[in-house]
Amino acid sequence: MLSAKSLFQEILDDDESFRLFCSIAASGETQGGWENARIAALVPASEQQLVPKITRHGADEDKHGRIFNALMKKRGLEPVPVPPETDYTMLLERQGIGVAHAKLKADQPLTVQDIITYLAHSRVTEQRAAEQMVMLRKYFADHPQVGKAVRMISGDEDNHLAYTHEELLRFAAEGQGRFIQRTLRECALAEIRIHRDVSLAVMDRMGRILGWSRARSALLAAGIHAVYAYERFAGWRRMVTLRMPERRNALGGPATPAPEFV
Repeated sequence: MLSAKSLFQEILDDDESFRLFCSIAASGETQGGWENARIAALVPASEQQLVPKITRHGADEDKHGRIFNALMKKRGLEPVPVPPETDYTMLLERQGIGVAHAKLKADQPLTVQDIITYLAHSRVTEQRAAEQMVMLRKYFADHPQVGKAVRMISGDEDNHLAYTHEELLRFAAEGQGRFIQRTLRECALAEIRIHRDVSLAVMDRMGRILGWSRARSALLAAGIHAVYAYERFAGWRRMVTLRMPERRNALGGPATPAPEFV
């Protein structure tokens, strides 16, 4: 039976597919850590109260990268180079989504609109991350090998999503509502397209590693296209709505360490 649980279990059980999965995840999280660290260093004077939260966001992303690398190490595996077509974070940046890396590599303070752009980008991508981790937590929260990692990362992604809602609502109350909604919509429509392309690329790689039949690969590809069609029609709207989260000030403290993984 083809299901999300059986698919991930198959990837988890094979060393090569597990290594590719963890390598892609670790690379994306590490890149996110770098981006947040640079943004924290360049926050404009008027928004300095955000620096500790952005710093924690980056520390969480770095921690997730270390966790995925540690999961590989426990199985005696080394990371593999990430195929460019599977590099979700870099593909988003190349599409102009989020704060451009040219700005992050400079030493000039960002503008308030840059910070809003960062938050909108994070709100969209953290929605995707939180949903994916909810799925993994549903099936693998008690798994002896990856259960602790899934629970920890899932909790962090929920915090990140809550934080972006709260901060964007604050900026909206300050008169930035139209810019926020325009930026969220642009990010969401780009994200769903890139998520489709990356999903197809990852499944193609996994299929070659695991020896999937053409019929099975075609079925998975059709499912990915169906999800994209739904998201392009209406599903993207869940990524642009804003509501005050139950979890307030979610990034108001230090990052939670993960000593069992590093």
